[in-house]
Amino acid sequence: MSVQIFGKAKCFDTKKAERFFKERGVKYQYVDLLRYGISMGELKSVRAAAGSIEALLSDKEDVSGVTWLSFEQDKLEKLYDDPRLLKTPIVRNGKRAAVGHMPEMWEKL
Repeated sequence: MSVQIFGKAKCFDTKKAERFFKERGVKYQYVDLLRYGISMGELKSVRAAAGSIEALLSDKEDVSGVTWLSFEQDKLEKLYDDPRLLKTPIVRNGKRAAVGHMPEMWEKL
């Protein structure tokens, strides 16, 4: 398996993740969430690794104009439909994943 970094082009934590793996000579695949999104299967795998949907949510300050009250119906579907709501970076290697700036977890991936 190779490392995948799902992120947003203007996200500083995504850039930190890319730099982390470059400095260690680890090959990775970058996926721009806003351009390509994330598949439902990948999203479910990341949710399982993160432990909860809440761990995947971006901070409110990062996402402008989003109604957070509508989340109760189908949170996973909402995240799939609007990847702006996801916390980045999502660093994934097989079934293991880390969400957000977590260099200690990246080391284990």
